[in-house]
Amino acid sequence: MLKKLFLVILLSSFVASNALAKETKKTEEEVNSYELLNLFAEVMERAKATYVEEISDKKLIESAINGMLVALDPHSSYLDEKDFKYMTEQTSGKFGGLGIEITMDQGLVKIISPIDDTPAFRAGLKAGDYITNIDGETIIGMTLNEAVDKMRGKPGTKVKLTIRRVNEKPFEVTIKREEIKTQSVKIDVKDDDVLYVRISSFSEDVDKDIKKKFEEESKKRKKPFKGIVLDVRNNPGGLLDQAIGVSELFLNQGEVVSTRARNEEDTLRYSAKGSDITNGLPIVVLINNGSASASEIVAGALQDHKRAVIIGEKSFGKGSVQTVVPLGNHGAMRLTTARYYTPSGKSIQAKGIEPDIVVHPAKIEEFTNEYGFSEAEYTNALKNENETENKNKKKDAKKENKDTEWRKDYQLSRAVDLVKALNVYSVSK
Repeated sequence: MLKKLFLVILLSSFVASNALAKETKKTEEEVNSYELLNLFAEVMERAKATYVEEISDKKLIESAINGMLVALDPHSSYLDEKDFKYMTEQTSGKFGGLGIEITMDQGLVKIISPIDDTPAFRAGLKAGDYITNIDGETIIGMTLNEAVDKMRGKPGTKVKLTIRRVNEKPFEVTIKREEIKTQSVKIDVKDDDVLYVRISSFSEDVDKDIKKKFEEESKKRKKPFKGIVLDVRNNPGGLLDQAIGVSELFLNQGEVVSTRARNEEDTLRYSAKGSDITNGLPIVVLINNGSASASEIVAGALQDHKRAVIIGEKSFGKGSVQTVVPLGNHGAMRLTTARYYTPSGKSIQAKGIEPDIVVHPAKIEEFTNEYGFSEAEYTNALKNENETENKNKKKDAKKENKDTEWRKDYQLSRAVDLVKALNVYSVSK
């Protein structure tokens, strides 16, 4: 009875959709579809009747729907009511869990990036790490939603993850869950004249936040900044409109990104409609293999318009568009519907953004020559007439050294120096 009822529902829906089509002739593919729907109903009935444990229709159907979508690509999936709510909380900047953006890769959970100042970030998880076990249970056989569900939990509780990292032995890490409240934008001033803008995710109002903070910092200064470092390392992405909005802050005109679906008439182009809030200041964008999606849109737009120099490492390469379709009281489906293209027409998908200057993370060690001599060490050396001025410079240098902890970040250090070099070049032109 279940088989017949389910088959009637599926066939009725199928016939109704075909009635809207221009062609009424049944093709071989359509005939095969009837047979496959019959097969689906038969498998479902057999599973429900003879599976080793009792299983509900809801579980079977939702699993089948999710399996259908997940098989298409790593970013398509079915979201039940709980998953849909979680996804909505993520884009609003507040959610519970560990603080990692993940995807499925070769049957394992792959970390796209940890989010700044979250339990996963503090535990040392990195972009490219694979999670193989959750609380001792293997990931293999789980869907992405099931893995995510196991990593979530009440704030304060702990979860043990087994991690595989390239060129390292598998290791375990125990992380305490927290309610994640992300501060998507942080701004700081480096070397007193370079504005550092860190974007950890493209959640709501990121563009407004950057503009507001830029104006506030600019008003505090007597002299303008020499340039800006835009840091989107380990930024897993977020909202498309925010990627466009952030790009608009630094562009006067021109295309930001285009999305191309299966049908050419569905191509959408998004262009800058604002004005450059920096008035042409040099910009350096920092990316790495944890920079994905919206981060790649911003980097690609500024690179193609020659508005910024991109440095760091090749980005993640998530250049696909997911459309979330609510399904009434049954959650939603997330379906890949298009690809992202940079203004020059390059696809981001599986290629990523290549930096203009490749800079890998490195450890900086200062070298001091213990046996070096200088003019000042001679007993009969002439005194400098600006000795008082030199003493003041030494005091300023000591003060500066206290505020150079960030210089240990080699990629950031290179970015700041490059901004200054670009400023010197632009002023001298």
